[in-house]
Amino acid sequence: MSFAPASPVSGPNIAALATPTYTLTVDSPPAPNGKQYTISALGGTQASVAVNAVSKPFTLSCFKPASVKVLPPVNPVTGQLPAVSNNEYKVITRKGVIPLAGQTPRVMLITTTISVPAGSELNDLPNVAAALSLHLGAVYAQASNIGNLVQDAVLG
Repeated sequence: MSFAPASPVSGPNIAALATPTYTLTVDSPPAPNGKQYTISALGGTQASVAVNAVSKPFTLSCFKPASVKVLPPVNPVTGQLPAVSNNEYKVITRKGVIPLAGQTPRVMLITTTISVPAGSELNDLPNVAAALSLHLGAVYAQASNIGNLVQDAVLG
């Protein structure tokens, strides 16, 4: 897999975070079709943020399909493709958070699932790339607004 984020990762400023950075350490993934990193050090201003711990995880993982699907042949009679399967790729961030002071941490999950119809990564790569670019760019550009959304549940 080519998922290999440079460490440290620089994050955007959100809420009380100023120039946040996250040092990644290679970890054992929970499945053989993935890669995982733990956050072992923090940079910038991140008061009360904790690095990875057993009881309060802070990890970044990426998974490819366990079995990559290929484009099926075209029906010789109709000239049409039968059902086309999708290959799913996931990037998952896990962070232990405390729901109430004095309580046991719970795991917060952030999952981006990329579901690509088999064959389009070869036959329509510019549009696949455009979709990825838009999605990742919009999430990055809206990071602060997404942070506010999670806090106050207002889409405004």
